[in-house]
Amino acid sequence: MDVMPLLLLVAGSAAVAGAARRTPVPAPLLLVAAGLVASYLPGVPDYTLEPDIVLPLLLPPLLHTAALDSSYLDLRANLRPVALLSVGYVLFATLAVGWVAHRVVPGLPAPAALVLGAVVAPPDAVAATAIARRLGLPSRITTILQGESLVNDATAITAYRVALAAAVGVGATWADGAREFAVASLGGIGVGLVLMVPIHWLRKHLREPLLQNTLSLLIPFVAYAAAEQVKASGVLAVVVVALYLGHRSWQVDFATRLQEAAVWRMVAFVLESAVFALIGLQLRVVLGGLGSYGPTKAAWYAIAVFLAVVLVRYLWVFPATFVPRLLSARIREREPDTTWKAPVVVGWAGMRGVVSLAIAFSIPVTTHGGAPFPARNLILFLTFTTVIGTLVVQGLTLPLLIRRLRLPQRDVSADTLAEAQAQSEASAAAEARLDELLADERNALPQPLADRLRTVLERRRNAVWERLGAVDERTGESVDDTYRRLAREAIGAEREVFVALRDARRIDDEMLRTLLRRLDLEEAGAWREEG
Repeated sequence: MDVMPLLLLVAGSAAVAGAARRTPVPAPLLLVAAGLVASYLPGVPDYTLEPDIVLPLLLPPLLHTAALDSSYLDLRANLRPVALLSVGYVLFATLAVGWVAHRVVPGLPAPAALVLGAVVAPPDAVAATAIARRLGLPSRITTILQGESLVNDATAITAYRVALAAAVGVGATWADGAREFAVASLGGIGVGLVLMVPIHWLRKHLREPLLQNTLSLLIPFVAYAAAEQVKASGVLAVVVVALYLGHRSWQVDFATRLQEAAVWRMVAFVLESAVFALIGLQLRVVLGGLGSYGPTKAAWYAIAVFLAVVLVRYLWVFPATFVPRLLSARIREREPDTTWKAPVVVGWAGMRGVVSLAIAFSIPVTTHGGAPFPARNLILFLTFTTVIGTLVVQGLTLPLLIRRLRLPQRDVSADTLAEAQAQSEASAAAEARLDELLADERNALPQPLADRLRTVLERRRNAVWERLGAVDERTGESVDDTYRRLAREAIGAEREVFVALRDARRIDDEMLRTLLRRLDLEEAGAWREEG
């Protein structure tokens, strides 16, 4: 097995993603562009998307990380719009885009057109999350987009299977489709509900952080495989388990949380970078298989399908936003500030991604009777152009659209004030508990150590309030910023001394690692991640 192409893919995509952080262009778009260019460079191998790899090996961890970062409470509060998009819109888009493709492409059978509709129906979890995170969308819009992208793959894959059965001649009725959708959906949720409690119990009772993180890396694959084994939705199983674990992550020990966060950030960065680069690298593969379809006609078909995908989303989003409000006074009371601006952004944020391409590549070459699958190469091409079109056109213009609409941004001061009030209440409870413990003779400490515990609590309580204070005009820092900077400088000075002592053979490497880990934990306590 030649691993060099895989190493080149991972290293190249990570380098491009790192460079994107220094540009105003979102990393997904730069990665796709780099992949498009690289696909025609001499010596670059053909990277063909293998559905047997993408769906069971790449999709579960990406969904898992997105669900861990999502809020179960926010998703529950927005269950109606999330369900309307992740289920209703995907089915509507499958039928509508399929009908357009059937009318536009001469000789394209209706079942094959529905296969195309199902393939391009779901917006991509990775694209939606990456773009929303970069743009700082209002929290409710971000929650809706994330919730949609977590569940819609399950709907699209089920719709694809039903349409594919009709296209290859196996035969499928609407009743069969409804039955399969119900089994896949309820089964996936059921598998997730069955797995989430024992998995969380294991996470709480494993005391070794390395074992904890090994389990963490296995969870999405186990959930996905278990659901698929019983013909249920692996996507929904992964999402249910991850939402539960994320909601109860506070019950796991701190060392596991620290390591797990770092591990999953690295995994998400590598996989997201590779996924978007893979999308661009499909250009040569897709064009090479276009066959008898001329480039001019294929381009016209691609434009028609792309426009259909964009317009169909708006045809669903606006009624789904305002019709329930017209019918229900309760919804109007709960969502009094809903305007036309939110559905405009949600409609334009429907970027497609690697899941659509992976499903398209899984279309069989022949039908059940042995005949070539109708227009398979064209479906691959139209899927590719739709993915690229939505990522480039919508991804590049979405920031401008948000600025023009002047959507309300998160109130940083209000968030900091809420954080300070929460920290103040927690610190008061901690101080009361500390006084109670120190009153017990068995917990007696020398006064300097007891004062140090109280100083740490006071520092933690005051740190957030200090961020609301005045900024030093000379440095542009708040008091809290200056404190953290000075703490890191002091720790850095200690670190240099420890290394010099090791180099002078006054301490050995094992002792150096112990001392450095202690400093690392102190520095982590002084550091607050921005953004």
